Amino acid sequence: MNPFALLFSILLALFVQGAAADLLPEVVTHKDPNCGCCSAWAEHLEANGFKVKTVAERDMQAIKRRFAVPQRLTSCHTARVGGYVIEGHVPASAIKRLLRERPAVSGLAVPGMPLGSPGMEVPGKRDPYDVVSFDGAGGSRVFESHR
Repeated sequence: MNPFALLFSILLALFVQGAAADLLPEVVTHKDPNCGCCSAWAEHLEANGFKVKTVAERDMQAIKRRFAVPQRLTSCHTARVGGYVIEGHVPASAIKRLLRERPAVSGLAVPGMPLGSPGMEVPGKRDPYDVVSFDGAGGSRVFESHR
C-alpha cells in the first residue's frame, strides 16, 4: 500500500472513531458525593467514549424510586442515558449494546457491587456477575453475564 493511502486510512479511522464517540449520548450519573467507586465507574465510561455528568445526591433511595429501579436490583449509583436507567457498575460495552439494540426495557442493572465490575476492580479478585435488564412492569432478565 502506498504511504499516503496508509496515512489517509489511519486518519480516516481516527476521525470515524472520534465521530462515533460524539454520537454517544451523555450519561447523567446520580451518586453520593463521598462514593469513590461511583467516580471510578464514571472514569470507565469516559475511557470508553462517553461524556459523563455527575450529580451529587444525598438521598439515593429517592433517586432510585424516581427512576423506578426495582429494589432487588439496586446498587450504589443510578444514571440515565439515551432514555434508559443504568443502575450500578454496568460495563460501558453493555450500555453501548443497549443503545445500539434499543430493546423495550427501562434499563440495565448490576445488582450489588461485585468485585471486578467497572469501578470495583481489585487486583486478583473478580466475582462473576450478571447485567440484568428490567422493565416498568417488574420483569427482568439477564442481558449479559460476566464470568
